[in-house]
Amino acid sequence: MSFSWLEWGLQLVLLLLLGAAIPFAIRLERALREVRKDRAALEVTAKGMSEVAAAAEAAMMRMRATAELAGRHVQERVTTAEPLRDDLRFLVERAETLADRLESLVRAGRPMTSYEAPARAPARPPPAPPPGDGQPLRSQAERDLLRALSVGLGRVAR
Repeated sequence: MSFSWLEWGLQLVLLLLLGAAIPFAIRLERALREVRKDRAALEVTAKGMSEVAAAAEAAMMRMRATAELAGRHVQERVTTAEPLRDDLRFLVERAETLADRLESLVRAGRPMTSYEAPARAPARPPPAPPPGDGQPLRSQAERDLLRALSVGLGRVAR
């Protein structure tokens, strides 16, 4: 046996280094075990995420189809409503024109009065003179209009 003291010293240093490495190896083994557990959980989570992503994509496709269908329904309603809108606009314009004409006719038919009303207005219009006195014959509508105007003026004076 021809071991020298140098060999013994080197082997002792190597033995001490191996002894110091054992706790690190144990910690490393525990950490690798935890990583393997986490990896399995990560794989399960990744599989679940892919299923959730597929379900979300399917739901998005259904929502898109529903939105397109609703858009078509709205467009159909708008297409149906546009002629009605145009007709209503035309009728409103005609009604405004007729209302303006009626207002001008009513103003023309009223006598010009000041803001001060007479103290007492007659309850009934004076009787129309009998035909043949030089005044033209009045229709029933004209007589009704005159009666309504005089009654209206009588209410304003009160």
